[in-house]
Amino acid sequence: MNALAAALLALAALTLVKATPLIFAALGGVLSERSGIVNIGLEGIMIGGAFTAVCVSAATGSPLLGAVAGVFAGALLAALLAFVATRLAFDQIVAGTGLNIVALGGAAFGLVLVFGQPGASREVPAFGQAGEGVLTVLALVLAGALSLFLNRTPWGLRIRACGENPRAAAAAGIEPLKTRFWSVVAGGAIAALGGVYLSLAELDLYSDGMTAGRGFIALAAVIFGRWTPFGATGAALFFGFFSALQ
Repeated sequence: MNALAAALLALAALTLVKATPLIFAALGGVLSERSGIVNIGLEGIMIGGAFTAVCVSAATGSPLLGAVAGVFAGALLAALLAFVATRLAFDQIVAGTGLNIVALGGAAFGLVLVFGQPGASREVPAFGQAGEGVLTVLALVLAGALSLFLNRTPWGLRIRACGENPRAAAAAGIEPLKTRFWSVVAGGAIAALGGVYLSLAELDLYSDGMTAGRGFIALAAVIFGRWTPFGATGAALFFGFFSALQ
């Protein structure tokens, strides 16, 4: 019986480990999509966050500064996507796919440029097990905070209005393009935490392909969770559970 209980606890812990990066990415996707922008670029944003976090952690010796830099990089990549999708009116799917390709190729080139080797970086200062737990708790707290923000605040109402009926929002004095832009940027910053978790908490380095399609799985979690923070979190935990079973 004790062995069974220990196995179940280990499975639960591993489920949280596997689900945490998905939760961050899915929450970023929820915020973006509720404003009316489909963020196919979640994978690229996670890659950008993971790679930047490792580079800054290696340069400064501080994983915290690395995490901040990773979040900033994710916001910048999301801003690029938002500008192309809103101001230039490019197709959102094409823009997001292009972002994924650029991020993947840029990180691969950056490994050679920064670390002098292809495939993977060297080990860098990371958060360790304690930091891994803190980021997992942060992901769950963010789910609750984002739910309150979208459903209980005037700013959340404006974001939802822009996603559901931008013409009515514009008639009410809300700027849909501006609201969508900043929603995607904020969503990118949140999603980048998923990449930071992978490179500085679950591991202590960046390697090509380490996101392994998690951005696309997170996008599926957003849809599976009916575009709500708690629903997306539940879907991410569901996917994390089956990943942990492996």
